[in-house]
Amino acid sequence: MYVYDDIDQTLVNERVAEFRDQVQRRLSGELTEDEFKSLRLMNGVYLQLHAYMFRVAIPYGTLSSAQLRKLAHVARKYDRGYGHFTTRQNIQFNWIALKDLPDALADLAEVGIHAMQTSGNCTRNVTADQWAGVVPDEVEDPRVWAEMLRQHTSLHPEFSFLPRKFKFAITAADHDRAAIKVHDIGLRLRKNEQGETGFEVLVGGGLGRSPFIAKTIKSFVPGRDILSYVEAILRVYNQYGRRDNIYKARIKILVHELGIEKFAAEVEQAWQPLAEGPLTLDDEMIEEIRSRFVYPAYEKLSADPAELRAAASDPKFEAWRKNSVAPHRQPGYAIVTLSLKPVGGPPGDATAEQMDAIADLADKYSFGEIRVGHEQNLALPHVAQRDLPALWKALDAIGVATPNVNLVSDIIACPGLDYCSLANARSIPIAQELTRRFANHETANLIGRLHVNISGCINACGHHHVGHIGILGVEKNDQEVYQITIGGRADEHAKLGDLIGPAVPYAQVADVVEDIVEAYLALRERPEELFVDTVKRLGVEPFKERVYATR
Repeated sequence: MYVYDDIDQTLVNERVAEFRDQVQRRLSGELTEDEFKSLRLMNGVYLQLHAYMFRVAIPYGTLSSAQLRKLAHVARKYDRGYGHFTTRQNIQFNWIALKDLPDALADLAEVGIHAMQTSGNCTRNVTADQWAGVVPDEVEDPRVWAEMLRQHTSLHPEFSFLPRKFKFAITAADHDRAAIKVHDIGLRLRKNEQGETGFEVLVGGGLGRSPFIAKTIKSFVPGRDILSYVEAILRVYNQYGRRDNIYKARIKILVHELGIEKFAAEVEQAWQPLAEGPLTLDDEMIEEIRSRFVYPAYEKLSADPAELRAAASDPKFEAWRKNSVAPHRQPGYAIVTLSLKPVGGPPGDATAEQMDAIADLADKYSFGEIRVGHEQNLALPHVAQRDLPALWKALDAIGVATPNVNLVSDIIACPGLDYCSLANARSIPIAQELTRRFANHETANLIGRLHVNISGCINACGHHHVGHIGILGVEKNDQEVYQITIGGRADEHAKLGDLIGPAVPYAQVADVVEDIVEAYLALRERPEELFVDTVKRLGVEPFKERVYATR
């Protein structure tokens, strides 16, 4: 966990006071809604379909138990008793009254949580691998670098009014759990031949109306230069990014129109005056931030504890362990994913009672630490293997031990038309129906790893473009219809999915997904061949034939 200091706390407190004054002026009529809009957006407040939505940042996906309890408190006191975890390691509250927002923000500030720059045309929450600092195949903990980026870009006067929103993601492991290739800037931590820490820098990724996979702009930027190099990228974007057309304002459009070589040349030119300047990070500065991360005092434990052997005879426990427990870098410990995708439930939602209970379990079993993942699930990152049986029972009791992580019912979905004023179609009811269709764990395991992503509009908050099966709701003749893509992925081999054919009505979406899955089971060469690999091998046509044969 990162330990906040007095400077951090002062910044958060001052922001609360500032926003309280802005809200009071809006409520009194001194500010119009148009005048208030840019102010509220910079504090994570959207005006959605039924009420204001409040988005709270969880930097690089790391929460303390005290912070999670405070989120539960906000859900209970100011909202309707739950929160929604997003693909970018934020949490959203959908029903908070405007008059209550300053108090909610003040309560969160008590534990160092804020909502700064969770919206608006600025640099957004810096996201990272949810297993950062504990996964075995990691170069080093990327959250140290994410924290430096967060501090540098927060309220940066040059980058608070960019042409459009701007998103970072960072990873340091072989397998990309942070989806860095669909972000404006993606950073992959690596070592060069001399053993120096640095980054592969990717730019121009993003989904929405015009989806693009990010391209590598520089294969290695030394860690000491990462702030100045990122600053150069942002300056080029700030100078040349479109401000006359909201649909062409993202950096992905600029990179596409200039070409990666021309864009790289512009960045290199902008970087030269910054290199070796005040933004250069020396070892002392890096170590100062690194020292602020406090790691657990792990015990020396057996990797094969008696408690685990005794529980292995319980098939329900074993199903959960094989699905939801991952290896840890420390012998005798494990990473446990908590599924927020129960059968019939909205993906990513957690009640105040669940959040309180998870905070208690984190204190008991995970050194008081919780992680939020890109897939809208939570994780306990430091669980002793001997405690897994007891933890499983406790998680099952509160409904977050569904053994469907990375399976077909582990669905990513945006709130859709049930909440969002931008949406054209519903997302949540489709996700709920699919979890019912694939509730049988034996069937889900037979299918294997398969990611379904659902978006209720072209803005792609559900990342449908990179779902193994992607579902996009659109409006046609005042009806909800859904386009289906297959073969997308968001990992280190990121790819946009391919459209299989005409859009289908709302009532047929779950049937179509079932048809696609049945086609996959018939077409795969062996049980180990993943859905995306079958699509890559055969293309869209065999699936298209299956789906549209009777429609």
